[in-house]
Amino acid sequence: MSVSRTGRTSFILWFLLYVLVCECLPLSDSDTVMHGELHSPQYPEPYPPNALEQWDLTVPEGFQIRLTFTHLDIEASDGCYYDSLTVLYNGKLLWKFCGNENSGDGNHPGHQPILSPGNSLTLIFQSDDSNPERHQNVGFFAQFQAIDVDECSAPETGNGPLCSQICLNTLGSYLCACHHGYELRSDKSTCDLTCGDGIFDEPEGHLSSPGYPNLSPYSLSCQYVISVKNGFTVSLNFSDIFHVESVDSENGPHCLHHWLQVTLPNREPVKFCGRKSPGLIDTNSSSVTLEYHTDNEGMSKGWSLDYSTGRMKCQMPGSVTRGRVTPSMTEYFYRDHIYVRCDQGYKLMMNGQEIKTFSTVCQSNGQWHLPLPECHIIDCGDPEPLLNGGVTFLSGSQNQYLSLVQYHCNEPFYSLEGDQNVTFTCEADRQWRSNDLAVTKPTCLPVCGQPTQEIRDLSRIFGGKDAPQNTIPWQVLLIIGSARGGGIIIADKWIMTAAHVLAFGGQQVSKDLVKIHVGGTDVGAMRNSPLYAESIHVHPDYDSVDDLSFNNDIALIKLGNPLTFRAAVLPVCLPAKDSSYTTGMIGLVSGFGLINNNGSRMLKDRLKYVQLPLVDHKNCSDSFSSLKEKKYKVPHFTNNMFCAGTPEGGEDSCQGDSGGPFTMTKNKRFWVAGIVSWGVDCGMPGAYGVYTKVIEYLDWINRTMQEN
Repeated sequence: MSVSRTGRTSFILWFLLYVLVCECLPLSDSDTVMHGELHSPQYPEPYPPNALEQWDLTVPEGFQIRLTFTHLDIEASDGCYYDSLTVLYNGKLLWKFCGNENSGDGNHPGHQPILSPGNSLTLIFQSDDSNPERHQNVGFFAQFQAIDVDECSAPETGNGPLCSQICLNTLGSYLCACHHGYELRSDKSTCDLTCGDGIFDEPEGHLSSPGYPNLSPYSLSCQYVISVKNGFTVSLNFSDIFHVESVDSENGPHCLHHWLQVTLPNREPVKFCGRKSPGLIDTNSSSVTLEYHTDNEGMSKGWSLDYSTGRMKCQMPGSVTRGRVTPSMTEYFYRDHIYVRCDQGYKLMMNGQEIKTFSTVCQSNGQWHLPLPECHIIDCGDPEPLLNGGVTFLSGSQNQYLSLVQYHCNEPFYSLEGDQNVTFTCEADRQWRSNDLAVTKPTCLPVCGQPTQEIRDLSRIFGGKDAPQNTIPWQVLLIIGSARGGGIIIADKWIMTAAHVLAFGGQQVSKDLVKIHVGGTDVGAMRNSPLYAESIHVHPDYDSVDDLSFNNDIALIKLGNPLTFRAAVLPVCLPAKDSSYTTGMIGLVSGFGLINNNGSRMLKDRLKYVQLPLVDHKNCSDSFSSLKEKKYKVPHFTNNMFCAGTPEGGEDSCQGDSGGPFTMTKNKRFWVAGIVSWGVDCGMPGAYGVYTKVIEYLDWINRTMQEN
């Protein structure tokens, strides 16, 4: 499109008049804006003709405005005559921009930020009434930000530097400070010499005498106190340039009129003078006092030092016998922790008490807060006692770590289960552990069927001989009211007997009426120490009403307290499941029942015994049939029974022997084959004694003992 140049000239004149007389509005009338964005009207669309817009930017004192153009595309012209972005400071023209990056004329700001001289800027964007036909300019986009002014780096003015000694730039302003030995005047800019007391409590710092490294003023009496936190020590590192006036003597410099005195708590003060620097001084103290003195004459340039702090050092903790101190270091300092662990098998002890863990810390006074403990060997306590056995120490003593023990049973009455020869060691966890991981504790099992004495002269019960002591140690005497019966020890808490001893007339006797005597062969002596039943278990299929039925004639008595086996009290073995009852095999019968004395029967108070052969089952049955034909009262003979005796009679069990044992031997062990049950008369020719066949009741016996 065509544009009138006359129109452009008149517009410029109008614009300049406007700039001079218009009332400019700030960007915000509330909070000061520290950053923001500016752009031409309708950006990023092309700006309209006859546009005029002004921005007044102001940031706090002590800041400048940084202006960054991200895009500028304004119609280019010589001197930016037609369209332009004008930047003013306090009404003074700073820049006038137009064109774009690739234009040959105009004035483009480029990509580098521009910085205001002060804390304000004014920007004016203007366009005339037209743009060239083939190009539509989009204007500009800019960002502004408040930037802190580094007043301290500004060049000096005719009035001299801002600060006479030290200038510290701050956000939006600056501060003046003075070197050590000087203080800031009221004008907050210049410094005066001073030498008053000062306390320095920072972890590190710098000190120097007034005027250093130039000559010190006269008549100084300065004191500097470095005092850091407890637990830390001060190190003084003097610079090489050290000059405090001294008087030479044969013993070196003498600090007569000028000196620097260093004082530590609880120590004699030390004076320094001359030209040799004290160098590095580790005070090993958290507090140091320095006093600098000059008189009204002399030539001292003074001194300078840097001080630093380190942690207080503790003495080496020492060692622990049978233990170790960790961590192991060449030096220990304030707040360092150490720990003590004992070797395996040892325990921490302090003041006679065991402790689980131990640690101690290096304190601020250079002492450990706890002394080191001791390591004592651990003990596992007494090995767990073994019922019916004991323990023997093989090595070690007092149940200490790695002591080795071996369990044993009270032989020959008990033996270790499985014949295991197991040893136990006192381990670091204070447990006794076996060399066989499968064994946690050995068990002593009773030795069955092995009396300590043998019967060498066998005879009859009915008219038999007295049993020697300890030859039939499983024999039991039962006293039920005024009646007498026999029993058999089969376990430490179990007595086996005949059911008819404990149940008759359809009733089971009360357990309180049953007295149990073991461990002897003389009734009179045995009566003095009876045992009592905890429970009575008669076979459930025994018929105690029918006096001709002795089938299932078996019962068990559980003792209130277990027996301790010895020579006079031992269990007999139960039959193995494959045990045989072969005709003619010899068994031993014992009891406290009736005996034959010159043709008459009498009750004796001595244990009797006899050896009898097993009789063929059919022969027994036939003999009882013959007796029935002779009008004898004969009970029923069943497969749960067997017979023993001789056809001519005379050798038999009798009244009072019921419930006693009929034993046989295998591999030199006695096993109970039968229980004295019934017979027709005692020792009658053609009649035999009848016994409950124990092998038929093994399942019931074992189940009853397990369940009770």
